[in-house]
Amino acid sequence: MSVAARREALLEHETVRFATRDWLMLSGVALTWGASFLFIDIGLEHFAPALVAFGRIAFGALTLGAFPAARGPVPRSAWPQIVALGVTWMAIPFVLFAIAQQWIDSSLAGMINAATPLFVALVAASAVRRLPTRMQATGLIMGFAGVVAISLPSVGDGSNALGIALVIGAAFLYGFAFNIAGPLQRRYGSLPVIWRAQLVAVALVLPFAVVGVFHSTFAWSSLLAVAALGSLGTALAFFWFTTLIGRVGSTRAAVAIYIVPVVAILLGALLNDESIHLAALLGTALVLTGAYLTSKPRPEEPPA
Repeated sequence: MSVAARREALLEHETVRFATRDWLMLSGVALTWGASFLFIDIGLEHFAPALVAFGRIAFGALTLGAFPAARGPVPRSAWPQIVALGVTWMAIPFVLFAIAQQWIDSSLAGMINAATPLFVALVAASAVRRLPTRMQATGLIMGFAGVVAISLPSVGDGSNALGIALVIGAAFLYGFAFNIAGPLQRRYGSLPVIWRAQLVAVALVLPFAVVGVFHSTFAWSSLLAVAALGSLGTALAFFWFTTLIGRVGSTRAAVAIYIVPVVAILLGALLNDESIHLAALLGTALVLTGAYLTSKPRPEEPPA
C-alpha cells in the first residue's frame, strides 16, 4: 500500500466516532488483558516462562480454531505480514512478559504495558508521515508520563529494572504489531489473520517450551490459569481488539491498553496481595486522562 493510501485509510478511521459496539469491545479487551498479568503470575508458580508463553498461544489457537471462520482462506501473499504479526504480537512479547514477571509484580507489568499506545502512534505516524492531532499527542504523552510515575518506585532493584525493560520492549513490538494487524484484518478478516499468526507463534516458541518442561512442575492451578490466559486473553480479546483496529484505527483502538493498568492494579491488590504506591494511583489518573484524550476522533479536514 502506498504512503498516500495508508494516510487516507488512517484518516478515514480516525474521523469515525466510537459506537456502542466499539466501547463494549474496548472494555472487554481491557478487562481480559488486565487479568492476564495475574494469570501469568499463577502460571509461573509451577511453569517455566517459555512454557507459560507457549501454553498461552496454544490454548488461544485451539480456541480460535474451533470457529469455522478462522479457517477461512488467506492468500499466500499475506503470509509475510502474518508471520511478522505472529512474531511481534505473540511469540517475542509473550515470552518477554513471562520472563519479566519473575521479578516484577503483575500490577506493575500491566501498568507499564500502558506505554503501548505511544509506540503504536509513533509507528503509525512514521508509516503515513503524519503526526497525531495535538489533543491525541497530549493524551499519549500524559499516558506515558503516568507509566513513568508508576514505574519509578520499582526501578531501584536491578532485577526489577530488567523486568521493566523487558515489558517496555514488548510494548515497543506491540506498536508494530497493531499497525500490521489493521490492514490485514480489513482485507482478510480478524479470525483468519489472528489464528494463522498464532500458529506461527506456536511453532516459534515450541522449542523453548520443550526445554522449559524440564524446569517446570505440574499443578492444576497453573494449567487452568494458562488455559484462561490463552482462551480468553489470546483468543477472544485478540479477536475483539483486531476488529476494533479495523473499525476505528490502530492508534485509537490502543486506548484499551490505557485501561488495562486499572484492572491489573485491582486484581493484583485484591487477589495477589500486591502493594499499591501513591505514585501508581497518580500515574493511573494520568493514564485514564490520556485514554480519554486519545479516543477523540480527528476532525474532518477541508478538501485541498
